Amino acid sequence: MLAKNETLAVLGCGTMGEAIVRGLLRSGRLEPSQIFATDRRAEVAAALREKHGIRTTGDNREACKAATVVLVCVKPHEVGPLLGDPALATLLAGKLVVSIAAGVRLDQLAGWLPKSAVVRAMPNTPCLIGEGMTVIARGPGVTDAQAQTALEIFKCVGGCLEAEDKVMDAVTSLNGSGPAFAYIILEALTDGGVRMGLRRDIAMQIAAQMFQGAARMVLQTGMHPAALKDQVTTPAGSTIAGLLIMEDGRIRSVIARAVEEAARVAAKLGQSPAGKDPPP
Repeated sequence: MLAKNETLAVLGCGTMGEAIVRGLLRSGRLEPSQIFATDRRAEVAAALREKHGIRTTGDNREACKAATVVLVCVKPHEVGPLLGDPALATLLAGKLVVSIAAGVRLDQLAGWLPKSAVVRAMPNTPCLIGEGMTVIARGPGVTDAQAQTALEIFKCVGGCLEAEDKVMDAVTSLNGSGPAFAYIILEALTDGGVRMGLRRDIAMQIAAQMFQGAARMVLQTGMHPAALKDQVTTPAGSTIAGLLIMEDGRIRSVIARAVEEAARVAAKLGQSPAGKDPPP
């Protein structure tokens, strides 16, 4: 992690950037004086400064000059114009730069910042409550210590692991879009509870806690989901009856193909014309 005399710059400190700032401050990994956030809207920068006690500016060059590590949190179509600034590339030479822009590849980042250590990261929205998942991919020449710094930043808002850049579009689909897929399944489970007589608020609470508990069972036991499913499925019971209905609807294929299609679109995000990027 950063030494006490080092600074993290967060360029484009919007929803995700602020979530990371909150996580870093909550964990005690960084002091407010070690974070320098930027936003082109003066009122947003002022609100960030007031809320978190961090330094803020509307000038990306100013923040990059002061920083040891830079976190790029702008939208995919804004990354090129931002990092393509020759003055910024000079200021970032020799520094660690981490981009969370979906679809922006490591070779693009390295092209804009040939003298920087570049890392690509894909967090998801549960980072907003400290329960997120982030996957990073390191560029050529990034040291183990620099990769560890990136991992430590995102561990402040949930889990984090490292993968290769070639799988990051799949990561964007599964991790970035995945919460939306989970929410629609959660909504459907709630609807089923309502259909059978439960109040919607009660059905939603039961379904959400069940979803969370089931996911934690996988993470904490290390068991395959199929094995955990079999533990619940007794002969001639209600669970197998419900599972067969799900299989009739080809639920496995539909969900897997949703991940496949989202990954196909994710690959185009960082390559789209300005202003044309759909959200993850």
